[in-house]
Amino acid sequence: MPEHREVALLPVATTTRRDGVIAQIKRAIVLGSLHPGEKLTEARLSSELNVSRPTVREALSQLAQEGLLVQEPYRGLRVASLDDAALLDIAETRMALDMQAVSAILADASGHRMELVLQAWRDFEARAFDPDPLAYHEAHLAFHRSIWAASENYLLMRLWPVTEAHITIALLHDQYTRADPARAHAVHAALIEAFETRDLERIRAAFTVHTIGSARELVALLAARRAAT
Repeated sequence: MPEHREVALLPVATTTRRDGVIAQIKRAIVLGSLHPGEKLTEARLSSELNVSRPTVREALSQLAQEGLLVQEPYRGLRVASLDDAALLDIAETRMALDMQAVSAILADASGHRMELVLQAWRDFEARAFDPDPLAYHEAHLAFHRSIWAASENYLLMRLWPVTEAHITIALLHDQYTRADPARAHAVHAALIEAFETRDLERIRAAFTVHTIGSARELVALLAARRAAT
């Protein structure tokens, strides 16, 4: 677990109170100022963000619904943390949902959906080595969201907020264990190369490496880290 740092939260403008609180908490989690398992209190956040406690309560409730925070009996709300089994479960479920999106994209004879994916890749690649971890994280999530959006599948987009929250926590575990932007870029580049072939099985293989393989590697690294302590 990284050394605790002061929470990087900024005052929230009145016009964006609830959404602003949500954005600032997400920012702090991504930047590592709030880490998995850390407890959050309404009083502390209300003071630091300069908003009312009811506004903070609404924001925390929304984040808990999305899965970024968890409510524990008698312990309050904490930033979600994932064990090895959960990391693997998320990867396997994401894989199935990603392939649902892929099938819809390949079924579009016009090529419009595929072009949306390729444009999303160009946007992501422009930020793939951004030194700002928040900018990189947002670009990464936007890329994967764009794949689901390109499928034009209603339910996938309804599921995205919860999926994004769990991806964020999984990525934080990954970031704490192995910050390797070159590896991440290579895995995503291989994914796009597979997309360009429009071959379902090649795309499935690339997603298996990207999602299942990465999760298994992370779990192995976390296990080795625990064994060494």
